[in-house]
Amino acid sequence: MKKAHFMGICGMGMGALAVLLKNSGWTVSGSDEGFYEPAAGYLKRHGISILTPYRAGNIPSGADLVVIGKHAKLSAEENEEVRKALEAPEKIKSFPEVLGEITAEKENIVVAGSYGKSTCTALLAWCLRESGIDAGYFVGAVPIGMEENARLGSAKYFALEGDEYPAWNGESKFLYFHPHDVLLTSGEHDHVNVFPDENSYLEPYKKLMKLVPNDGLLVAAIENPNVKKIAEECGARVVGYGFKEGANWRAVNIKYAMETSFELWNGEEKVAELRTVLLGRHNIENIVGVSAMLLEKKIISKDRLVRAVKSFRGLVRRLDLKTKKSAVPVYESFGSSYAKAKSAFQAIKLHFPGKRIITIFEPHTFSWRNRNNLGWYGNIFKDSSVTILLKPPEHGKDTHEQASFEEILGEAKKGSKNVYGSAEKQEVIRLLKENVQKDDVVILMTSGDLGGLIEEIPALMEKMFPQAG
Repeated sequence: MKKAHFMGICGMGMGALAVLLKNSGWTVSGSDEGFYEPAAGYLKRHGISILTPYRAGNIPSGADLVVIGKHAKLSAEENEEVRKALEAPEKIKSFPEVLGEITAEKENIVVAGSYGKSTCTALLAWCLRESGIDAGYFVGAVPIGMEENARLGSAKYFALEGDEYPAWNGESKFLYFHPHDVLLTSGEHDHVNVFPDENSYLEPYKKLMKLVPNDGLLVAAIENPNVKKIAEECGARVVGYGFKEGANWRAVNIKYAMETSFELWNGEEKVAELRTVLLGRHNIENIVGVSAMLLEKKIISKDRLVRAVKSFRGLVRRLDLKTKKSAVPVYESFGSSYAKAKSAFQAIKLHFPGKRIITIFEPHTFSWRNRNNLGWYGNIFKDSSVTILLKPPEHGKDTHEQASFEEILGEAKKGSKNVYGSAEKQEVIRLLKENVQKDDVVILMTSGDLGGLIEEIPALMEKMFPQAG
């Protein structure tokens, strides 16, 4: 039995890969620091212990493979566990290298983009599974209603979430994934600590396009200007999707509600009427993209597509409803970038017109903490009636030009009304109690754990505003 050890195992991608290897017969161990849910619970459910802190003794003797994640604390200079691993460099691989090797013989559908890729990959996997196809998949988030966020499967198809962020060895992850087809959702500049400008951000996407074989398919959100630039580099067949008549596949006659309905059109032909509980225009676009991929490749029928889309419940942390018995609903949004945060606010406005939005926001990612991105705060909270900012962590602050919390709070106050800041979660609770009203909607927005408030605030709202009946 082979042994694999993962450093930074609580990253969602790393954890999913660890479970894939364990399910394939490997003995798996892993280490991390400063981890939180849902990754930690996911690993524990699969019998994988998390060793902490990092230390040389964590690596099991006779390890056949050491997988090192891309993380601020995983450098040889400051991490003795990394230094120990480097004594046998031939055993070290990045997680995309391993995942690429596992899926090399599959017909891979790689989903890439600055946003939407987790939802689209999960929906692809859901539609295939609900249609009786045992396809493999790898999602960097937790799909609601699915036991795993990664599975090898027995069918030839494999749906892969492809991340442009570099692996430990510096190459963008999706470049290891042997794409036969690509679903390209977006191309907004992100990860400024790695890609300082838009051109450097788009470069790995252009490389990805050149990996698609001539008999492959690119399904692209063609109404995005950067996506159009990227698609020009692809030698395979290109199909566009969106909302306008210029797109090959598009959504028409959208009726937003708790269950939204819309018509799916291909050119001049109405293909189907779809229904979904996912919130927001961006999720309608995601569904159109996935539908285009599945129907263009003739993998499933339109009737099976309709049933699968209707039953799909989305992802944990992606506008996930956290309350069950509260008149004030609380949604959690993975607000790791400006584009993701903006789409979340747009979604809540569409589905809850006239209601006040109360936002609890933690600027957790490097992008939100970068001084060059302070302009993001100029209008991002304009639709939020009350915004409470929690002081962000400082991990990785030496890797980029990090703004202070005072600078962030100052910019947010310039652009929006009723903005408060706090370094303590109890102060956040106090401010929330003082400002929330019975007809409001609360958004918890972070890519971290919000200091434990993700669990505490829904429970508080259920206590303060119990739902009648």
